[in-house]
Amino acid sequence: MSGFEGSYGGHAARISDQAVMECKICWSVYDPAIGDPTRQIDPGTPFTALPEDWSCPTCSAEPQNFMVLRDPGAEAHLRAQRIKAATERLEADFTEVWHAKMRDVPLVNKALKVQAVGFRAHEGQIMGVLISPWFMNLILLPDTQDWSALVTGEKEVVDFPSGAYEFIHNTREMTGGYKACSLFSPMGDFTRQQDAVDVANAVMQAIFDPANRAETDRRADIRAQREAQLAAQTDGDDPDKDDTGGDTEPAAPTRRALITAGLGSDLQPDA
Repeated sequence: MSGFEGSYGGHAARISDQAVMECKICWSVYDPAIGDPTRQIDPGTPFTALPEDWSCPTCSAEPQNFMVLRDPGAEAHLRAQRIKAATERLEADFTEVWHAKMRDVPLVNKALKVQAVGFRAHEGQIMGVLISPWFMNLILLPDTQDWSALVTGEKEVVDFPSGAYEFIHNTREMTGGYKACSLFSPMGDFTRQQDAVDVANAVMQAIFDPANRAETDRRADIRAQREAQLAAQTDGDDPDKDDTGGDTEPAAPTRRALITAGLGSDLQPDA
């Protein structure tokens, strides 16, 4: 039995396509794997996809009088609902920013709109790409955790199969706490929304491809730079100066050129 038992009441969002339903009047069972031969309902038809005039084949009870007997897809369905709700809040948050603060900024690309692309569950978090007229960011959202205590501006390096990426913590009124890794900013190279969506989907594939790690993971470079600085310090040189007298500091792994070489500047305001 699942946590959905008895909770249907005609609310389709509460059950998955795999839900096995039971009439609470006569106890007849509707199993989507079987369908309803008496009404020529094909196997594989979810309860929520039954015709509007369908009723219990035994007692003619309306569908809202059925309850959930078991729902093998309940966990995945609930996760999908959480992802949908989280991405809708994210889109609403940045659409508000677009209309309130960014619309008249010269560098924005008015051919684009705010859109969440490819969001999915990943290691207890929700991740995807957020497109806006002024940036494209890889975003991490909490799933069931509370990120309200994230410190805005704090940095965190997160490992993926393709390499290590630097995220900046932030919070917004509707979204709450989230983590953002800048991919593109500004967005002048995109002429259509679909072009940006195609790149966002490609990023979501590339980031999980270990074949990209060799050219994207800079940990070895950073370690070598630090070792060179330590060696220079041993020789009495200032490890925080380069040969031209400028300050240098080894940066943590940051945005990766997954699709093109060079991915914009640091995170912009309201990113």
